[in-house]
Amino acid sequence: MKRDGMSEGETIGVIGAGAWGTALAQMLASDGRHVVLWAFEADVVEAINTDRRNPLYLPGAALHKTIRATGDMADLAGIDTILAVTPAQVLGKVLSGLTHTPRDLVLCSKGIEAGTERLMNDVARDAAPGAQIAVLSGPTFAHEVAAGLPTAVTLACEGGVEQWDRLSPAIARPAFRPYFSDDVTGAEIGGSIKNVLAIACGVVDGLDLGQNARAALIARGYAEMLRFGGELGARAETLAGLCGLGDLVLTCSSTSSRNFSLGKALGEGKSAVELMADRTTVAEGAHTAPVLAELAHKRGIAMPIVDAVTAILSGASPREVVAALLARPLKAEQSGGQ
Repeated sequence: MKRDGMSEGETIGVIGAGAWGTALAQMLASDGRHVVLWAFEADVVEAINTDRRNPLYLPGAALHKTIRATGDMADLAGIDTILAVTPAQVLGKVLSGLTHTPRDLVLCSKGIEAGTERLMNDVARDAAPGAQIAVLSGPTFAHEVAAGLPTAVTLACEGGVEQWDRLSPAIARPAFRPYFSDDVTGAEIGGSIKNVLAIACGVVDGLDLGQNARAALIARGYAEMLRFGGELGARAETLAGLCGLGDLVLTCSSTSSRNFSLGKALGEGKSAVELMADRTTVAEGAHTAPVLAELAHKRGIAMPIVDAVTAILSGASPREVVAALLARPLKAEQSGGQ
């Protein structure tokens, strides 16, 4: 039997077996679909294929038997739909190892490439020319998706409705609901900036500044997201949706967020260098913050919260940085600055 845009038995590829990549593979395999999951670490490949577990990144999930892990990119050859779920800073390098061009390349990494200041869709177009790009983003904790708990995301398709009609049946599951957008830039910006703002909210929590402060920071951080997104051509309605405000609310309020946890530890006085040395807890916002701050400065976009996070990650005192934010001149709430 054939579903819209995809045969029932067609295999899906997932590149990256961290917590999020493994959770997506688990979700995709939940209806018996075969999934090839590429992992960088040989021990992760062995554990998934032998024990049906990913003890390094997602130890709590018993993985479906139709997931096959591999460390050889050639095993993805011929697969038309591939989800790229590597850390943002290595996406281009990893995709350059593809032995074929997939029809649809769905980007699930959230960040801006350091050095080039490119969004992930630009990185992917250069690394895999000819693939049609989509971005999957939204409020998603990996362990909940792996457990089959209800989740809704934005699936932004550069190919518009035609690509959506092909991809949505391949990705949607009873507990995993994608919503259509064709605003790839907006979907990416929402996911990238919310990681930085989640660090800021974690700092507020680590400093015991209270829930009022956290709520204010979320609201003012969202204003920064809108300003930056508008400058780069993102639509405000996209940023008001799942991939922007929805993701922001989730990751700014829970220690299940790696970015929030990083900020909380920074607020408690721990060293950014030591915290970032743990390879199993990559907080993308720490890599994105300085790139985002530089981009904003070049374009004249006021992003004081992003600047504050960048300063804290560089070693500034969290309490002094917060004090400086609170001492900024008073402004109208809807003004262009903050």
